[in-house]
Amino acid sequence: MEQLQQTRTVPVTGSYDVAVCGGGPGGWIAAVAAARMGARTALVERNGYAGGMATAGLVVPISVFVYSGELVCGGIPWEFVQRMVDQGGAQVEEPLGNVAHDPEIYKLTAQRMLLESGVHLHFHSVLTGCRQEGGRLTHVILDTKSGPQALEGKEGLSGILGPQALAARYVIDSTGDGDLCAMMGVPMQENVLPLQPASLCFCLGGVDTDRLERTHHEIQGLNYHNERIQSFLRELSRTREVPTFGGPWFCHLLRPGSVMVNMTRTEADMTDPAQATEAECRLREDAHALTALLREHFPEFRNARILYTAQQAGVRETRHVKGVHVLTGEEYLQAVPFPDAVARSAHPIDIHSGGDSHQRCTFLEKAAYIPYRSLIVPGFDNLLVASRCFSGDQIASASVRVQAPVMCLGQAAGAAAAQCARTGASVHDADIPALQALLRAWGAAV
Repeated sequence: MEQLQQTRTVPVTGSYDVAVCGGGPGGWIAAVAAARMGARTALVERNGYAGGMATAGLVVPISVFVYSGELVCGGIPWEFVQRMVDQGGAQVEEPLGNVAHDPEIYKLTAQRMLLESGVHLHFHSVLTGCRQEGGRLTHVILDTKSGPQALEGKEGLSGILGPQALAARYVIDSTGDGDLCAMMGVPMQENVLPLQPASLCFCLGGVDTDRLERTHHEIQGLNYHNERIQSFLRELSRTREVPTFGGPWFCHLLRPGSVMVNMTRTEADMTDPAQATEAECRLREDAHALTALLREHFPEFRNARILYTAQQAGVRETRHVKGVHVLTGEEYLQAVPFPDAVARSAHPIDIHSGGDSHQRCTFLEKAAYIPYRSLIVPGFDNLLVASRCFSGDQIASASVRVQAPVMCLGQAAGAAAAQCARTGASVHDADIPALQALLRAWGAAV
């Protein structure tokens, strides 16, 4: 393979206590948490808005905040939900605490909370590399329309800046795929193959929503896909070519006549650009083909049309870091009360098949705990992880990967980074009792 050597001079345009890479559910919550504690905080996001899968991926609703009557995802994430509700942009689905939301209200509310907290936003900025010294990350590199830029930590720039870097005293990887961790050489767990499939969500208009059953999850311990439509499509797949599908889940958009659809499926390693490109193209074709089938066979969809598809496919699984502690499925199902617990999660263990509509779903008897040790990695003193790539095995990650628990990971990671920034302590020496007390004061259930 032909190779090109490139050398760049990268200007350092900012100095921060905490830099958060990735503005998905965990990332933007982490940035708010750190900034509210007084840390000079930057948020790096490739899109022009926060939210990740909730906005760019059109993944609605957000689950699960409440379980068996207990608020398990409280604090800043629940404050965010309440603010969306106050604007008419969200609805808490009783009794389970899933949150149907309008992605546009999500974008606006997250943006307001970030700016109110004093977070420095670096939207339209792509993380392309990093620079390390010993066990510390010193810089992260961003590529923008204006060319490469580097952000610097308060302690200043030392040495010669390489062609790629992002710098801050403490850094949080909230990229979902663990992109920053991969750049840094953080050890990864060996994936259990096949990976869970990617899905392209889309919004349908012209739907007779009065006739469409199960747009809300109303019964604990029961999947809320539309079994009538699923059974028909499964039978149809035996006799004719039908795109691979799951669910289907028809999620309410808070307005009559339109639904968000989570239905498409395809196997792909979404960290591989070639596979990701092929998958996105295939999923977009499938979205239109499945819409045509719905229109042909179901009266409530007779006048349905695709209003828009997600900007990017929803990704359930890629990399999993090998942290100080790998949270196991057994620990998760038993709800082990770790002494360093900093977040909780109640979403079912939800493992999808990429080749058919099969879904393995295990509901929890009790909301699980996530230890702080699963947010940090050996050998890296100023790095935390707050996204679905956190240190959990495939079973535990199949639950924690969804938005509400990831928000809780972000809240904990942002608070921990700001706490350590005050003293210069390694993230491995964080004051766990003080961190837990702070999270409880915010309303978190830890």
